[in-house]
Amino acid sequence: MTQACEFFEIPETHTLTIRTHTRVEDLPGLIGKSYGAIMQYMGEIGVNVSQEPFVIYYNLDMQNLDVELGFPVSKELPGRGEIKASKLPAGPAARTVYTGPFSDMGPAYEELNKFIKDGGREVTGVAMEYYLTGPETPQEKHQTRIVFPLKK
Repeated sequence: MTQACEFFEIPETHTLTIRTHTRVEDLPGLIGKSYGAIMQYMGEIGVNVSQEPFVIYYNLDMQNLDVELGFPVSKELPGRGEIKASKLPAGPAARTVYTGPFSDMGPAYEELNKFIKDGGREVTGVAMEYYLTGPETPQEKHQTRIVFPLKK
């Protein structure tokens, strides 16, 4: 189930992230490990997690996904080791919110792509997912905001 699609502007956002490559079947474990490492580091430097974690997908090669996992932060912070200070660039985008199991998100992606095409816009090729609910939430109630940055 998806909410209505909409166009919006992504504000420039500071982040702490880990960028890596993985196979799709290894992604759930990688997400947990990466978020845990970033949250531990944020705790050590006295910064609280205040916004939803995200994954940026730079390609859709299911055996060699290029992903960036992280958290938005309120200001530029230093990285450490594999945790890097990064920024989400400002720009036009489209989004929707999907509720349900991660394995059934395909139609939400298709619906958002159709909305963008019908609106005469073009995607950059990057996809972003923000996880609005935690791992303790039953699968059928998981909420994911899907965002596609658009070409200017």
